Amino acid sequence: MFGLGIAGNAVARALASRGIEPVLVDDKSNPAHDALAVDLGVELHVAPDLGTLSGLVRDVDFVMPAPGIPESHPVFAVASDAGCEMLSEIELAYRWEQQRAGGPRPMLGITGTDGKTTTTLLAAAMIRESGRRAAAVGNTETPLIAALDDDVDVFVVECSSFRLALTHDFRVEAGAWLNLAPDHLDWHLDMPSYRTAKARIWASARSGDVAVAPSADPSIVAAARATRARTVTFGVGSDDPYTCRDGCLSAGGSELIAAAAMPRSLPHDVTNSLAAAAIVLESGAGSLAGVSAALATFRPSHHRIELVAEADGVAWYDDSKATSPHAVATALRAFPSIVLIAGGRNKDLDLSGIASAGTAVKAVVGIGESGAEVVGHFGGRCPSALASSMDEAVARAAAFASAGDVVLLSPGCTSFDWYRNYEERGRDFARLVRRHLGITDHAGGDQ
Repeated sequence: MFGLGIAGNAVARALASRGIEPVLVDDKSNPAHDALAVDLGVELHVAPDLGTLSGLVRDVDFVMPAPGIPESHPVFAVASDAGCEMLSEIELAYRWEQQRAGGPRPMLGITGTDGKTTTTLLAAAMIRESGRRAAAVGNTETPLIAALDDDVDVFVVECSSFRLALTHDFRVEAGAWLNLAPDHLDWHLDMPSYRTAKARIWASARSGDVAVAPSADPSIVAAARATRARTVTFGVGSDDPYTCRDGCLSAGGSELIAAAAMPRSLPHDVTNSLAAAAIVLESGAGSLAGVSAALATFRPSHHRIELVAEADGVAWYDDSKATSPHAVATALRAFPSIVLIAGGRNKDLDLSGIASAGTAVKAVVGIGESGAEVVGHFGGRCPSALASSMDEAVARAAAFASAGDVVLLSPGCTSFDWYRNYEERGRDFARLVRRHLGITDHAGGDQ
């Protein structure tokens, strides 16, 4: 097991619980890694040189790099040279589930550049509202392998490209590929590698399975139709079986809900909802009534275009989860006049997409390592400023904003230059916004 974050920890413990001794390896050590090795009674190998790493690989049955270990890491080349099979967490979990007494439980899957987590959680909510037990797993807070012993009827698996890249047998009975744009090019070798990984969600599809694709992206539809699965499309204002027309979401001609009745119905909320409904209904995992009930109550997770506060006609939104230009573009389509706060640590992506999608941007505040690059791409089309801290970013954004505007933290980059993760960045932004506005910060909670 190379890499001992959330997924790596879960895999190591799952292996040990099944009598398989894991070999723990990481590029660095910390107290949590040390504690895991002590708990399992095994040695932790930290930053081994190539010779040591090659020796470790020769002595194992398979190599499992954690999702955060990129394709360019030496462990990939070492495993390939040794002819050692490489598996992802969802691949091993899937193989174990096929051996389950009483038979394997159905799995639904969701991939895409943006919207995976929200759509996964929504699909699970639809299944629960239909009276069945569902677990939202994979690239969520719970790895699939950690949920195999739970009392579950259906697994809904968020399939990141990292996890899909090292799958061989992994199969979902219904899988949705939401969208595709450049992302994670600091992990994948190139864009074709990223696309190929995404397409693996349908690689093992059987004739009775369902591939759900967005009609807005013909390349994804073509990839779906090239598989053995039955292709079902979704789109807005289209003739797709899952569509939103005249303000109403429908499935195969049956009305699901009026968009206005949803807790939030931004354009991407609607398309994510249609994709979730498609995999749930086409797989038979849920009912029309259950789908409609979930759509009437579901709210997206924190840090996804989340309203923080409103004052003097200005609304402040936290979209810290947006770590790619494509995700920022989604947020920019949601509002007519925006003061944008963007920047951070780039993932080897072309950040010009933020500016090209930014027709609604009234002003921009650059933050972090890529702040100047983001501002530069706007080419003086709107007022701009650079901030050396989030506190300064909030103050500069407030100076640009007036009644009717939205101040939007949608960075388009990772948080690792200033923060440990996007959640910490979003929480700090929300705290500073409330302080700037003189709103008493509430104790506890994610915000």
